[in-house]
Amino acid sequence: MLPELPWLWIPITVWAAFAQTLRNAAQRHLTKSLGTLGATLVRFLYGLPFAAIWLVLLAVDGLALPSASGPFVLWVIEGALTQIIATALLLRVMEERNFALGVAYSKTEIIQVALFGFAFLGDPVTIKTALAVLCGTAGVLLLAPADRAHPFRAFLRGWTSRSALIGLGSGACFALSATGYRAAALALDMPSFLMAAAYTLVWAQALQTMLLGGWIFLLDRKTIHRVVQAWRASLFAGFMGAAASAGWFTAMAIEPVAHVRTLGLIELLFSYVVSRRVFRERLQPHEIAGIGVLAAALLIVTWRT
Repeated sequence: MLPELPWLWIPITVWAAFAQTLRNAAQRHLTKSLGTLGATLVRFLYGLPFAAIWLVLLAVDGLALPSASGPFVLWVIEGALTQIIATALLLRVMEERNFALGVAYSKTEIIQVALFGFAFLGDPVTIKTALAVLCGTAGVLLLAPADRAHPFRAFLRGWTSRSALIGLGSGACFALSATGYRAAALALDMPSFLMAAAYTLVWAQALQTMLLGGWIFLLDRKTIHRVVQAWRASLFAGFMGAAASAGWFTAMAIEPVAHVRTLGLIELLFSYVVSRRVFRERLQPHEIAGIGVLAAALLIVTWRT
């Protein structure tokens, strides 16, 4: 079993959310030249060497490499595949007419991850966890509403639309992916959560590089050529992607995924700080309310009684 470290998952999760913010910014820049799939591949292809280096450093430091058991392999494959499917569904939502509604439903990931974590791993869903998850979802809906005038009404009434169903599917796959990665780390049954997370990360990124890279190679070989040519600009995105993933995997090896993914919503606060400080954008009343509700979720999920 992995050791219980009550507070360590909190700074690790905050770091993961910060690194993911930087990775997303780098990927958005690369999308112009590489396309959506090419920029997505960068995350795995150029992140894999950094993930491997982290694993080697841990091994050199004296941590024993684990052996891949059957359950571990199955869970890491499940996590890698559902993460790719989740990303594809999210990209499909972006092409839909009702983009905002679809994205709003994809944010139900944190509700679904609490359910999947309980169903597959036995992670407890306490009243505190449920309250934090609901506050986090409400905060996201206020920050990125489908209808700025009536965000909750649009969310509740629109669940039968095509965009909403695709968004729900995306959120479900992201939740299954996070649950799979935690299950894979736990299946290694190691005393070192760092080694368990690093080993799982290398497996996941190698699988995703092969699967997504192979798919792009079959569809458009020119994209692969552009990804290789853009190696200088891609290294930063790859490094921050590996850093973010290492943080998520490590935090989820310590703490239930519902807690990690809820605290991970702090990424939205980072984005709004940048929006306010760098771009001098003014926040709307519903956005201020969303930040307040989201902050409440973060306080609840990190509060130890």
